[in-house]
Amino acid sequence: MSRYVARRLLLIIPILLFVIFIVFIVLNITPGDPAAIILGREATPAARAQLSHELGLDKPVLLRYVLYVRDAFRLDFGKSYRSGQPVFKEILAKFPTTLQLALLSSLLAALIGIPLGILSAVRQYSFLDVSLTVSALFLASIPSFWLGIMLILVFSLGLKLLPSSGIGTLKHFIMPVLTLALPSAAYLSRMTRTMMLETMRMDYIRTARAKGATNARIIWRHALQNALMPVITIIGMTFAGLLGGAMITEIVFGLPGIGNTIVMAIKTKDYPIVMASTLFLATLFMLIMLAVDLIYAFIDPRIKAQFK
Repeated sequence: MSRYVARRLLLIIPILLFVIFIVFIVLNITPGDPAAIILGREATPAARAQLSHELGLDKPVLLRYVLYVRDAFRLDFGKSYRSGQPVFKEILAKFPTTLQLALLSSLLAALIGIPLGILSAVRQYSFLDVSLTVSALFLASIPSFWLGIMLILVFSLGLKLLPSSGIGTLKHFIMPVLTLALPSAAYLSRMTRTMMLETMRMDYIRTARAKGATNARIIWRHALQNALMPVITIIGMTFAGLLGGAMITEIVFGLPGIGNTIVMAIKTKDYPIVMASTLFLATLFMLIMLAVDLIYAFIDPRIKAQFK
């Protein structure tokens, strides 16, 4: 197990180098001059050139990439062009909001999607199954920003029950969490239903029925554990994706999270913030996927044996 974990951790290094390279090149080929954005339109060309030289933007792109990688290995990720603060000081200040949003959304999605998926599989082709299927397809297909706006129109402007933006109380998280959790719950319910139906057709399930096991025992003691294996992966990927993919929701609801910070950094060409945020989120994603694989090993002894 320890060798497997060590190999996975070492594999993170080349992946991060590739991610840095792609993001670095994309940032530099997109139009926009950070010096002009920082100084404003009224700045003289000489002032822009001076600031570009101070920021190192007048060097060749590949050289800047090499220098950035060198500094990153030294844990020096630079300072924000806008605030002048170390980039990870800003990122870590925003991270708790995004983490709380992702955790609550993933938890709610699992609490809704998994039971409904099991119920849908048990009542296959019934009216309940068809209704849940239609609802899941609808929720999975609608854009998150549209769902967020509709929630604001209904619960903030219409019923005046919830705040439309900001942060401070649990009420501020209700609509953002619903916006992210409902589509994820729809996808989880469909995945759970599919895996439950496949598991229920296995030979050991037929054997359990032949021995007189009740439906409840078959579902909860025999089928569910194996059916949830792929679902655990989906939950892990959902949580990891929400850490970096909740930016639209954060913008709609005015939440000061990492997603909102990345969007503002892209608009202002704040390269250090974008690069550090990408590295941070990519590392988190890979660590979460590693944790999912380790959870697999504890659930299924056959997988644990492969790690040795």
